[in-house]
Amino acid sequence: MQGQMESTLCKEGREQAAALRPTLNKIAFDKVYCSTSIRARETATILFANRDIETEYRDSLREILLGPWEGFLQTEVKEKYPESFDEFWHFPHRFSLAGAESFAQVQQRGMQELQRVMDESAGQDVAIISHGVLIKSILCQLEGRPLDRLWEPPVVHNCSHSIVALDKDCNAVPQIIQYAEAVQ
Repeated sequence: MQGQMESTLCKEGREQAAALRPTLNKIAFDKVYCSTSIRARETATILFANRDIETEYRDSLREILLGPWEGFLQTEVKEKYPESFDEFWHFPHRFSLAGAESFAQVQQRGMQELQRVMDESAGQDVAIISHGVLIKSILCQLEGRPLDRLWEPPVVHNCSHSIVALDKDCNAVPQIIQYAEAVQ
């Protein structure tokens, strides 16, 4: 359970980012917004290597804070926190753990940051490099799905990408949310 704990990309993560780079090279991004976590920064560096694109790093794009769970295996967390663990995976709208963020808090943080990005980059194509739970919670909001359906497909895999068109009020333009599978 990683959460906001710092780590570098493993070999597979670097390979996934390198495999995604040709796809993203087809898009003329005006700016990149990236989580401040080391693994996200490394991903952005690989994805946009040899491209002169301004990159801005933001703490508000970090992964969900999992507090006491961070650094432990899921089996360890499940044994020590069985009720919270069950809520996390089966009832995300009810997940509550002292020292951790709720999914609603992550979604609110993500949507506020998305609105800031939209206000700063109106009419531009931007890339946001972030993390699974933050991305998934934003996509739930944009699709009008409640958080109790957070874990429903499509899955946001490591180094997958989603394309979203937003209007000036930060609402998804119908039919313009696209998911792509993770690169292998």
